[in-house]
Amino acid sequence: MDNKYMKRVIDDHLKTRLRSSGAVLIEGAKWCGKTRTAKEHAASTVYMHDPDLRENNMRMAKLKPSELLKGDTPRLIDEWQIAPILWDAVRFEVDNRGAAGQFILTGSSAVPEEEIIHSGAGRISRILMRPMSLFESSESDGSVSLAALFEQPNDISGLSEMSLEDIAHCIIRGGWPESVGKDETTAVNRTQDYVNTIAQSDMSAVDGTRRNPKLIMDILRSLSRNTSTTAAMSTIREDVAGAGSEMTEKTMASYVNALKRLFIVEDVPAWNPAMRSKSALRSSPKRNFVDPSIAATMFHSSSKGLMKDLRTMGFLFESLCIRDLRVYAQAIGGEIYHYRDRTDLEADAVIHLRDGRWAAAETKLGLGDTDEAARNLLRLKEKVDTENMQIPSFLMVITSFGNAYEREDGVLVVPIGCLKN
Repeated sequence: MDNKYMKRVIDDHLKTRLRSSGAVLIEGAKWCGKTRTAKEHAASTVYMHDPDLRENNMRMAKLKPSELLKGDTPRLIDEWQIAPILWDAVRFEVDNRGAAGQFILTGSSAVPEEEIIHSGAGRISRILMRPMSLFESSESDGSVSLAALFEQPNDISGLSEMSLEDIAHCIIRGGWPESVGKDETTAVNRTQDYVNTIAQSDMSAVDGTRRNPKLIMDILRSLSRNTSTTAAMSTIREDVAGAGSEMTEKTMASYVNALKRLFIVEDVPAWNPAMRSKSALRSSPKRNFVDPSIAATMFHSSSKGLMKDLRTMGFLFESLCIRDLRVYAQAIGGEIYHYRDRTDLEADAVIHLRDGRWAAAETKLGLGDTDEAARNLLRLKEKVDTENMQIPSFLMVITSFGNAYEREDGVLVVPIGCLKN
């Protein structure tokens, strides 16, 4: 078995945080590679979920949590949320030691605020980790850097070697490290097992609330059908009811919030810029999973099946692009939003940096849609009030394959197989 570490975009981010914070929490969905990455930076480790030691570790966490913190630093505490008292123990120990880089924590579910006494502000830094981008899994050649585009957007070139069939495979396989390099059947089985585990146990374990596995699967199917759309929660409820699962609005919110706490659902929030006119902006988020393979699995699809249903593949391609843009934008201090107004003018992704710089992107599976996407981006640029906001650093159409280049109208065309952070 090849255990060679595949470098992740957050590696450098983690190193920086360890130099400035007493502890760093890496949180994110199961299987996205948190523990493997943390081990690359840790000098000692305690696995809270180790079956042989779990009972002893839990007892120690209750009686004397400081014992679990002893070891070479940075000390990794894997799946710390199993014993929430460890959060306050780490915060206290960081204060006592007065040094940076003491602990790395990993967690696959968010812990309710009421279960910890102190926020950890100033002591514990948080990093959200997502499944692998195409650059991390070596499918993207990285010839176009997102960071460089914000500095010098006009100087681009590149040619993605990926085909449309390759894109379909990457959507089905997903960015799960254990699936990279595996055949499609193995990858699909892994994701199906993952979804089944969410429904059968993780959703109930996240907060101790017993939940109906069938209802969970019905919600996941509806969210999958509405991936990359602004479908309202009422629409999801009606869809689920049509599958024979009636539920109240409160129950629906509880289930979806649990999926978010497990980092499975990661909707794209709406962007609200200053506008030249009083155009009504849509505030609904776009429905999205942390990885497109989850939706593909709920469709019981394959790469060959996606190639026969390009409309569905287009929505999942957008989801894949959002996943990758989030990974790349995080590395340069950016967040991803979407834009849509009452005229239905939209941009699939708005990359907004902390210093106010921003860029807009449309995702297009087919190269024939590039002209329309470019026109929409230019219309958005004209609508933004640049007296109160910066002009966009660049406008970009993200395609499935082909060349990276700048159009005569200044809009960039970049295959997803060329992008990196």
